[in-house]
Amino acid sequence: MTSSPAVRPYRPEDLPALEEVCIRTAHNGQDSRPVYADPGLLPLIFATPYVHLDPELAFVLDDGAGRAVGYILGTADTSAFAEAFRAKWLPLVADRYPAPDGPPRTPDDMMAGLLHRPERMVLPELAGYPAHLHIDLLPAWQGRGHGRSLMRTFLRALRARGVPAVHLGMVTVNTGARAFYDRVGFHEIDVPDPGPLVYLGRTTDDPDRP
Repeated sequence: MTSSPAVRPYRPEDLPALEEVCIRTAHNGQDSRPVYADPGLLPLIFATPYVHLDPELAFVLDDGAGRAVGYILGTADTSAFAEAFRAKWLPLVADRYPAPDGPPRTPDDMMAGLLHRPERMVLPELAGYPAHLHIDLLPAWQGRGHGRSLMRTFLRALRARGVPAVHLGMVTVNTGARAFYDRVGFHEIDVPDPGPLVYLGRTTDDPDRP
């Protein structure tokens, strides 16, 4: 029996679907499989460590038949998360994806470098926005209000924990994602030399705004 699509808490059996959503949206919002020799590395940076280290802040969009077709996940404390990533997560995956030897030569090398540098998440300009998040939906489920529902759920969870504000980093060229974040109340945070990224933030004061 199927029901209407709905946001619900993440369950461990959602992990394969979570990883698939990440892989199919990780290259500037597009499918990463044509770009990376081993796209399985991407969820190990941007998705799986969050459900491993902070599962209570992971929510999925259920298609109505039990399958996760989108997610929002993150952490309430970026500094603590970066420390836990190095201490608890990296030892589980480092042997499969060693740090690159020298400057990155391929997209996979670049991602392996990110995996081994969790401290990159901690920037002084973001201290007033201690939480951070990742949100992704399969293409067929975008533009239908589900992203807004996921965001509302996540912001409510942060507010319940007493977290005042949240940030995210996005690739600047992903203009579709930027338009969505603008619509749900995020603003740009001035970070010197952000590279290919732009950082956005908002408070959790009114999770239902706009």
